[in-house]
Amino acid sequence: MSSEQTPTTPASAAADAEETGPRPGRLTAAAALAAVEGLALVVGGAWMLVEGLTGHPDDRTSAVTGGVTLIVLALLPLLAARGLIGRKGWSRGPAVITQIMALPVAYNMVRADSLAVPAGIVLGVVAVTALVLLVNPTTTQALGIRGPGSAEK
Repeated sequence: MSSEQTPTTPASAAADAEETGPRPGRLTAAAALAAVEGLALVVGGAWMLVEGLTGHPDDRTSAVTGGVTLIVLALLPLLAARGLIGRKGWSRGPAVITQIMALPVAYNMVRADSLAVPAGIVLGVVAVTALVLLVNPTTTQALGIRGPGSAEK
């Protein structure tokens, strides 16, 4: 068996976690922000879906489609949050993409003349904060992501 095929035991997993040290607070905070965004998308999607099915929307099909779309989109930040908590290097990409997608949404919400303005401000602050946390060197190191030119030869 090669080293990639060697099964891991709980004891070896615990040893690996001890080798890498405790999870940095910045990584945990980034995961928490991604999870909050995912949960907000689920709640918003469920609300749109329920209103579309039981209420009197202008266009029932659009309301149901929008609700289902938001629920499906919630998978991206929720999976990213789970990966960040588990220190999976792949999880930073979806988390960063989620934050980048949130910025134009926040901008449009801030420009609206409605109650969406405070929500847009909160979304913008959360997205920028999460981006800063995700590109922080401590987070990058904890996820095992190496910079360009650091590949093993």
